[in-house]
Amino acid sequence: MKRIRVLDAGFVSPVESMAIFHAVAEVMAADDDPVVILVNPTRPFVSVGLHQDIEQEVDTAYCEAQGLPVIRRDVGGGAVYLNRDQMFFHFVYPHRLAPARVEAIYAQFVAPVLATYQALGVPAVFRPVNDIHVNGRKIGGTGSARINDATVMVGSFMFDFDVDTMAKCLKVSSEKFRDKLRQGMHDYITTLTRELGQAPERERVKTLFLDAAETHLGLKPEASDLTDAERAALVEARELLQDPEWTLQSGRRVVASGVKIAAGTYLVEGMHKAPGGLIRTRILTRDNVVDDIEFSGDFTVFPSDGIQRLAERLRGAVLPTSAEADAARLQGRIATAMSDLGLDIPGVGAGDFLGAILQGLHRE
Repeated sequence: MKRIRVLDAGFVSPVESMAIFHAVAEVMAADDDPVVILVNPTRPFVSVGLHQDIEQEVDTAYCEAQGLPVIRRDVGGGAVYLNRDQMFFHFVYPHRLAPARVEAIYAQFVAPVLATYQALGVPAVFRPVNDIHVNGRKIGGTGSARINDATVMVGSFMFDFDVDTMAKCLKVSSEKFRDKLRQGMHDYITTLTRELGQAPERERVKTLFLDAAETHLGLKPEASDLTDAERAALVEARELLQDPEWTLQSGRRVVASGVKIAAGTYLVEGMHKAPGGLIRTRILTRDNVVDDIEFSGDFTVFPSDGIQRLAERLRGAVLPTSAEADAARLQGRIATAMSDLGLDIPGVGAGDFLGAILQGLHRE
């Protein structure tokens, strides 16, 4: 039986807990053994998805006041508050050994996670696109990305979860809405502690998980250490994840929101909730034509630069006025661009991007 290297980093700093899978993926070669990483952060932080706009999604003032680092990962999905009560698992595979489609990646690597929960007596099930549920409540989410020649799938075992702090970390329209958000998370998120009455030992979860990985992935788990190349890459990954340019992605922002500049020229924004995640768009329109556009959100997309490339393809597109045919033409252009670019975005289609655009259009 071939092996899967097991890197158990234990409890490390927030940036280290994220940097380690980036480092392993960056230097993984086609013939390398697959790797599974287990790690807990020593202190709390906020992790945001690759395609999210931090200013839209995170209450940065609260995070700064509380000393909570905000770290952008090179994987899609939403903003989440994390602390030592979550044990992260990171599967890092040579791309040629992993499924090609995102849905298949989730199906393959979620299997040992579900088996672990079930072995603990927690009846977890997979809920597409990428969530894990127990009796209607979410107990975990997963994310996937292509980093260099590696396919990555990440997630966590939630021993416990601080709903109150999570609600404070997210940017919302009002404190009343924040109260509803907090209550909603309390009602619809669960943890191992909530399901079992107490948190299991980390070592027990690790053992069950590695046994399940061997069964479902057909690979023998073998304890390992970082290679010299991975250690060197880890230093670079730490620096990248702490770089404000990477975190804020300020270079990506092309327009502000909701402002009339001159007759026929607007800066607008819109949003649309698709099955695969929330889509936000900002558009600079001139005489009803897209002059510039950007998309952000908590969706997953392969390849990771696909959203920027889609936006580039839509510059110069004529925006719908009132005729259904106008909207159909724009949706057709979006669909053609997605196909030409080979975009794989589970639960998100051309009609969803169109919906975000239409929601934001201003009229004189």
